[in-house]
Amino acid sequence: MSQPIRANSILPAHREDIELQTADGLTLVGELARPLDREPVATLVCLHPLPTHGGMMDSHVFRKAAWRLPALAGLAVLRFNTRGTSSVRGTSEGSFSKGVDEKYDVAAAIEYAEFADLPNIWLVGWSFGTDLTLMHGLDPAVAGAILLSPPLRFSQPEHLAAWAAEGKPLTAIVPEFDDYLRPAEAKERFAAVPQCEVLPVDGGKHLWVGDAETVLDEIVRRVAPSVPVPLPRTWDGPMETGDMNAYADRTTSAFSNVPMPDRN
Repeated sequence: MSQPIRANSILPAHREDIELQTADGLTLVGELARPLDREPVATLVCLHPLPTHGGMMDSHVFRKAAWRLPALAGLAVLRFNTRGTSSVRGTSEGSFSKGVDEKYDVAAAIEYAEFADLPNIWLVGWSFGTDLTLMHGLDPAVAGAILLSPPLRFSQPEHLAAWAAEGKPLTAIVPEFDDYLRPAEAKERFAAVPQCEVLPVDGGKHLWVGDAETVLDEIVRRVAPSVPVPLPRTWDGPMETGDMNAYADRTTSAFSNVPMPDRN
């Protein structure tokens, strides 16, 4: 009997706690979720929002990606806490570096995915994670990148120029009512990267509350084009239920510091 997929629904997957070792000697905590019954068709390496304002590997879009996409789309999902960031999984060593030393964190995650023989590696950054993607994610092992709510706060024009020169696919998914960079300005700023697709989401906001399913559909559409979208909204099979209190999403607006609820 089919059941609706809700915010706390956990679909079957092979999940394992992992540790990433950075070149500057830190241990970062994370999780790798893979399809249970097949090899993954692609891999998402998730770079979370600003940790000083609640961003972490469990920020709701990434948590839902790990809970749903191995089963629904055949994707591997690698999430981790950047230096100094805490979640239910634990706390990564080190301290927040405003996107500077996090270059080692991004490199460690990509390296882990390579050594694990994970295929078709895509970076998915969200907010601060989009700056990390643009600044440090242009690695030969990376097939392309998806940017959720990019503020273009820490990244600079030279980073956009580097992506333009490399020609790797880049998609910026921009909410209509973003706090920092809205679609019209995003199209102007990302014009520096000719291959960048700017995808506006009507009614969307920076934290994607109520729009997680839309975001996951658009990610899958780009990294696994053979998978039909929209993804199923129901599941006919075993399903677990996550503890929404344990996984409370602490991501907040960087200026308002007001926690946002988790609705889908």
